[in-house]
Amino acid sequence: MSEQKCVKLNNGVEMPVAGIGTFMLSPDEAEASVLSALQGGYRLIDTANAYVNEKAVGRAMKKSGVPREEIFLETKIWPAFYEQADAVEKTLERLDTDYIDLLLIHQPSGNYVAGYRLMEKAYKEGKVKAIGLSNFNKEQIQEILDTCEVKPAILQTEIHPYFQERELKAFLEKEGMVIQAWYPLGHGDRALIEEPVFAELAGKYGKSNAQIILRWHIQAGNIVIPGSKNPDHIRDNFALFDFELTEDEMARIAGMDKDKRYYTSTPQMLEGYAKMVPPVDEQK
Repeated sequence: MSEQKCVKLNNGVEMPVAGIGTFMLSPDEAEASVLSALQGGYRLIDTANAYVNEKAVGRAMKKSGVPREEIFLETKIWPAFYEQADAVEKTLERLDTDYIDLLLIHQPSGNYVAGYRLMEKAYKEGKVKAIGLSNFNKEQIQEILDTCEVKPAILQTEIHPYFQERELKAFLEKEGMVIQAWYPLGHGDRALIEEPVFAELAGKYGKSNAQIILRWHIQAGNIVIPGSKNPDHIRDNFALFDFELTEDEMARIAGMDKDKRYYTSTPQMLEGYAKMVPPVDEQK
């Protein structure tokens, strides 16, 4: 089993650097994947109100037999709930847990300042151990920094070898925030995954191309949460701690940055997010 590595957040909380994401997984898939991940040594689980699989994640945590305090559970509040006073309590109920290790504002949409206030309150009440942001740009992060009482610990955003966000990372580092990558493998883009440099390094280290990319993330200071419903991929996505890329190899991958995103939220999309209500109450 791979030995887990952690990073210390700006409030002293320790967060694993590699976990499993549950985006686009049905409740049954999410339950099976999270159970498989926890049994394979993972301790970081990422979900969200909008994924409509929080109940399934909660079930998998219970079934795993892993003590709750050993699991780092992360979820995200959706814009439709930012102004609902009981949004955090309802999230806790769905997850069937007393506390959330990391709670994020999912999108810079709707009244996200009100949503952040909800999270600060939950943090002060001990229902949440750390809070952060997802999909925010530098200006939106600064808006929160200028008004918050509890500093965000994390930014979860798109980041991969084709889109490395160096400037944003430097800003976050200055503010004591850690970056977490969704789409760490570039949304499964074969052109990225099959880049010759990854094939070469995979051969050298006896790893897959995807494992080389995930290892690059970890050494570059990015927390990774690749999603999968394939038990073999779940296992492989965690086998990252028994090898290390050299400085030269890290530099070669750094040179692949193309400023290429796979996801861009337009003002129209953000407006739509604020109106969209995920069917969380109908969760299985």
